[in-house]
Amino acid sequence: MSFAPFDWIDEEARRRADAGLVRTLRPRPAEPELLDLASNDYLGLTRHPEVIAAAADAARRWGGGATGSRLVTGSTALHAELERELADFCGFEAALVLSSGYAANLAALTALTGRGSLIVSDAGNHASIVDGCRLSRAETAVVPHADPEAVRKTLHAHPGRSLAVTDSVFSVDGDAAPLAELADACRAENAALLIDDAHGLGVLGDGGRGAPAAAGLAGGDGIVTTLTLSKSLGSQGGAVLGPARVIDHLVNTARTFIFDTGLAPAAVGAALGSLRLLRREPARAARARTVATALYGQLTASGLTAVRPDAAVVSVRALSADAAVLWAADCRAAGIAVGCFRPPSVPDGVSRLRLTARADLTDEQIAHAVAVVRRTAPAG
Repeated sequence: MSFAPFDWIDEEARRRADAGLVRTLRPRPAEPELLDLASNDYLGLTRHPEVIAAAADAARRWGGGATGSRLVTGSTALHAELERELADFCGFEAALVLSSGYAANLAALTALTGRGSLIVSDAGNHASIVDGCRLSRAETAVVPHADPEAVRKTLHAHPGRSLAVTDSVFSVDGDAAPLAELADACRAENAALLIDDAHGLGVLGDGGRGAPAAAGLAGGDGIVTTLTLSKSLGSQGGAVLGPARVIDHLVNTARTFIFDTGLAPAAVGAALGSLRLLRREPARAARARTVATALYGQLTASGLTAVRPDAAVVSVRALSADAAVLWAADCRAAGIAVGCFRPPSVPDGVSRLRLTARADLTDEQIAHAVAVVRRTAPAG
């Protein structure tokens, strides 16, 4: 009798192939061969000489790794420096750096809720928020996308501790959450508001200080925000920002902080370098938004269906998952890298090309990218 405990994987693979949902890794070379409209490098800082130098200097001084969890040996003076500067830049009392934005969302959701509490989550929230809700052991209510009144009503029906959570900018279509209205709903029901600002930091707010700052919510007693260092700051890692007592609570209770190795010094140094560069060059944030608006305007003028961007993400609808894959491949063959979003990454089941604006794109590059996307669009 043969022993084949993983034969079920073959059937799963066939189903993915039949649905046009096979995903593959595509290692890229060190030197870019394509015009990049697929990454999240919104400010064009990943390869900036100052950012690279800051990463290298941190590695030379502190070593290649953090050596342990933050509560054992993994906290350096550099980590503390980044936390102070992040909190100050974004307008919050304190910050806590973790190994990824994913870990930051899991930390905040699991440490600030629990059995007997309620999480009210937007239907369009990122997978890291969905997973944080699942791990929290709290009751989770998923409400319609960008609907503050639905949030208020759901919170009102729960007598105990509660929290609403939303992306500031939704990663699929690039639309912004109605943060001020959501904050009003939470205040009315004595609930906390957790904002994932992964796609807002560096793009929205005065000089890129983020969506909570733009909405006048930064530093509020009931406001906590998470963010990633891997998008606008061109590095790696994540952080939770909020009142000092919230951050102290996470240090003592958040499992993805306590039991995870600290962020590598090179990534901390790169993030600090980017943050300081952004302070000196705040116009980069406005330029990223200008590029996104230009992409949207030229794409729609050419007859394509796109979603008006509120930050740096431009979403272009495709006819099907297969059509989106073919379209992205044809763009790549023509020298343009674009994102391809298909189920289950899209909450509404509609496949898309996802273009990301970068502050360092020239007007000529924008026009060329639009021409390629238009020329390669599948018929129909």
